[in-house]
Amino acid sequence: MPRLAIAPEFPAELGALPQPARRDALVSVRRFLQNAAGAPHPERVRGARDDRVATLRLAERHRGVVVRQRDVYWLLTILPDAEAWAYAQRYRFGVNPVLGVVEVWDAEALERAEAAVRRSAASSPARLFADTCDTDLIELGVDHRFLPLVRSITDELRLEALEPLLPPTQYAPLAALARGASVAAAWRELDACRAVDPAPDPAPIDPDDLAAALVRSPDRAVFAADPRELNHVLDAPGWCVFLHPAQHRLAYRESYDRPVLVTGGAGTGKTLLALHRAAFLAARGAGPVLLVAFSQGLSAELSSRLDLLIEDGAVRKRVEVGNVDRLAHRIVSGAEGHPPVLVGSEELGALWREAAGGRSPAFLLREWEQVILAQNLRTLEEYLSAPRPGRGVALPAEERTAVWAAVEHVTGRLAERGKRTLLQLAAEASLLLGQTTGDLLEEAAPRREPYRHIVVDEAQDLHPVQWRLLRAAVPHAPDDLFIVGDPHQRVLDTRVSLASLGIDAVQQRLQVSYRLPGEILSWGVRLRGGGPADGLVAGVQELYGFRATRHGPHPVVRAYDSPEDELNGLVAHVWRWIREDGVPPAEIAVAARTAGLVREARAALGDSGVRVSTLHGMKGREFRRVAVIGVADGVVPAPDSLTPAGEDLSARAHDLQRERGLLYVACTRARELLYVSHSGRASPFLPL
Repeated sequence: MPRLAIAPEFPAELGALPQPARRDALVSVRRFLQNAAGAPHPERVRGARDDRVATLRLAERHRGVVVRQRDVYWLLTILPDAEAWAYAQRYRFGVNPVLGVVEVWDAEALERAEAAVRRSAASSPARLFADTCDTDLIELGVDHRFLPLVRSITDELRLEALEPLLPPTQYAPLAALARGASVAAAWRELDACRAVDPAPDPAPIDPDDLAAALVRSPDRAVFAADPRELNHVLDAPGWCVFLHPAQHRLAYRESYDRPVLVTGGAGTGKTLLALHRAAFLAARGAGPVLLVAFSQGLSAELSSRLDLLIEDGAVRKRVEVGNVDRLAHRIVSGAEGHPPVLVGSEELGALWREAAGGRSPAFLLREWEQVILAQNLRTLEEYLSAPRPGRGVALPAEERTAVWAAVEHVTGRLAERGKRTLLQLAAEASLLLGQTTGDLLEEAAPRREPYRHIVVDEAQDLHPVQWRLLRAAVPHAPDDLFIVGDPHQRVLDTRVSLASLGIDAVQQRLQVSYRLPGEILSWGVRLRGGGPADGLVAGVQELYGFRATRHGPHPVVRAYDSPEDELNGLVAHVWRWIREDGVPPAEIAVAARTAGLVREARAALGDSGVRVSTLHGMKGREFRRVAVIGVADGVVPAPDSLTPAGEDLSARAHDLQRERGLLYVACTRARELLYVSHSGRASPFLPL
């Protein structure tokens, strides 16, 4: 019986075939897998650059291309006959001698490029890798057949031109050396291409063992042992089956002995990582898993994606998806015997105005949430001596006493009315869990936590009170907390490091955006400011090293004379995308900062089927094309969201960064094309 491995390109190309050809190809692949009568047989390819390459006739005028070694067949693609033969002749395949993963070389194009590289070398004495010896290059996995050409490369531009023709395992360490990095740093770039952790005592790598290399390369090949597994690989969305190496390595590591924090920029796959880690932990069956989403709307979306990812119904039931507010509500309801009553924003605002005295209600609310609740301060004495990070106005003792009196007034009135805020609810829930589990930081506490594992998505927007609840909801044990987030995508005013909350997390970082083309990424980084962001990690985190893997159109920025013209321009662009470019409406989103602009855009677009939402509503989602409208001065940043400069300059600076981050989040939802518009003067956030 053949052992069949499927490359990630094959399911997508199969799905794009006309229905009759797709049906016939499916039947042929199933027959081949089962070695049944009428199964296609491998046909050798004349002029192939790799003698293991063969083709399979899968449908009328369509062939699959395979790399075979003994009973293993790696099914790469399905193409019309002539294209399949050309593909089979063009590429060669190997095994990286250091990592043991498969490598795909565009050998035909590389042969053509070699002449240009050597001509450049003949006219210049410079050599890009003159300071790196052959031994170091070989220890970095550089193929010995490629080494002479490497020695002829004169500059970074020549190397960059070769990137599409090379396996990532060849290009990554060379690119690091070309940037001036050390051999050790180049090794780290190579190691990032590893999808599976090496065994404690690994066997020597056999460069001729393709089957073993495919097992080490789950991003490039998934084995299907029977028709059920084959159907899953071919029918499931690609993200369910194939992850990029760094994502796969983090998601499927057997165990972590302490909490893990993974940070990464927009499009690096953090949510996919969270989904796969939750599925992996559930499959192990050690106990219930909670996957924490940012909002209830995103909870529903993540839940539906888990339904696709996890085939086994019993395993799927082990994963609960929800946000922290829902968890707190359930815990408090269970303890008190009835649902808690939440205070509305208008009622809460009236209470703060009632207690304000000489301070603004907004200042008092922030002081309560960002200092008192954040640090779990219970007495005036604790508050008088507490630090106030992120608060730019110093408060002497008498003013802190006045603030404390205002807080007591508001919390007292809320208690009289039997109402609470969401943060109060989370604080109460963490206390209730603490009563059943003991000291939250004591590893010997009784094991009565509601979950065995918690996976957190969009972690940058959780308040310290909510972190205390999550820490209390899972025991201190291996694989307790798996956390993903990006401080640069914060849309709420929370800036806390996990270490300050007693969560000692191993830090990992994803640096490659697979969603964004380089043009949108670089524009978005300039919009965001590119500077450091605080929160999650101790100190600050830079955007340095964040990069894309492909190119695309530059973002389109349009200025209009009036709001009416701007809406007309939006409608014209959206209908052009749908009617002329064939983009499905569900793959298009329109976003604006205010609810009023959202209503106007919805009315203008009518029954187009396009999603229209606020900037906040774009969080955690992605689309082929995104239009962000109303990015004008006086709208973005929203004036009402900013602390007055005379009240607290530091708070105002944080407000501005939060607003900038919100726009950045909305703009980086686009996989293909970004359109931004404004009427009147542009927002100061827009890059020049």
